[in-house]
Amino acid sequence: MNASFPYEPWFNHIRTYSTFYKGQLSHLPDQGWDFDQLPIVDVSEFWRGSHDLDNWQVLTAEVRDALVFKTGGTTSQGKLSVYTHAEWQLMLECFGRSLSAQLCAGDRIANLFFSGDLYASFLFIHGALCCVEAAITEFPFSGSVDFNVLAGAIVEHRINVLVGVPAHLLAFASHVNAQGRMLPQVTTVLFGGENLFESQLPTLKRALPNARFASIGYASVDAGLVGASTPDCGLGEHRVFDEQTRVEILDELSGEAIEACGQTGNLVVTNFTRTLMPIVRYPVGDRASWCEPAGTPQRKFALQGRSAEGRRVRVGVLSLFPEEIGEITRRVGGGSQWQLIIEHVQGNDRVSLKWVADAQAHTGQIRSRALKAALIKQYPGLNQLHMEVQACHAGQLERHPRSGKHLSIVDRRIYGPLTPGNA
Repeated sequence: MNASFPYEPWFNHIRTYSTFYKGQLSHLPDQGWDFDQLPIVDVSEFWRGSHDLDNWQVLTAEVRDALVFKTGGTTSQGKLSVYTHAEWQLMLECFGRSLSAQLCAGDRIANLFFSGDLYASFLFIHGALCCVEAAITEFPFSGSVDFNVLAGAIVEHRINVLVGVPAHLLAFASHVNAQGRMLPQVTTVLFGGENLFESQLPTLKRALPNARFASIGYASVDAGLVGASTPDCGLGEHRVFDEQTRVEILDELSGEAIEACGQTGNLVVTNFTRTLMPIVRYPVGDRASWCEPAGTPQRKFALQGRSAEGRRVRVGVLSLFPEEIGEITRRVGGGSQWQLIIEHVQGNDRVSLKWVADAQAHTGQIRSRALKAALIKQYPGLNQLHMEVQACHAGQLERHPRSGKHLSIVDRRIYGPLTPGNA
């Protein structure tokens, strides 16, 4: 079935061949339904059983002509995202066309995204660069390249574009700064996988004084295409892929669609190009607000941090998973109530885990140390961030100001447009 088929045949195909969606959508007629009648996916239910691709009820067919990527947690827990080769190629082509707006003919690009262990980012960006409409040259170093080798190659091969994860780009810039060097050859830096914060720009600017900084675009291995980056997008801003997706921003309490500009809600994506692992009103775990009126083609939206229900939180080069954090807190700390607070202070991410101890304060302190060690073991590299683990009382956990609901994730990082001088 063609990837661009009309909505109702797409809908009926999914409902017929996916056991999960058959149950989710059984209340709707074959025709005449409104889009907002489709239920929002329960992410936990969606991923249940995903470790067993032969029996995972979300899939609409046997996994044969496919690509399989890791999308969360450890491989023992499953959470594998599946594309047919045709779906993957279509996504590369769409993203590559959008990426063309950020590149020029003759650009020489160092691909510094990470590869291996079923991760998609390096392969995805490589494939998208192959679909860029301008004549460019890629140097596929990956994120494992030695910084001295990279700096030398930039000079030797006249590389003028760097693409990668902000934390890795910052580490490279810090390395260059420590050597008292600058790389004026670099004119463009495109980042993805996490946000680049304005307070991080001075470090990058010292090493790369002639570079402009922009998002490479917004896609995730589970949801697929989410947002394109165009030259008029500020920090954290993207545009909807109209033909391939439907992007909604929903009130986090009522679930009602938000259409007004500037009002923050949960970002929900439907992908009309995927049928093997369908994505229908899927919460991607980000909060966002509209920047342009309803009806605007490729309507622009701005990210506003991670939602409390997000199934992953990106901090530096790490992906933290609330499900895993909750399990570790219960196992090591003996408490079921916890809250992860993320802040951006003096150019660096700071992570604090507050948890409710079930014993005396001194015992809580002992368990906090054990809990911190267990988290670092689960997420190697977490010890390189400023991290605190603190036992507290239940009343000290932050709650939603409207609902009073306990928030597992509190993202205090400021998402906003670049100042004109840094755009």
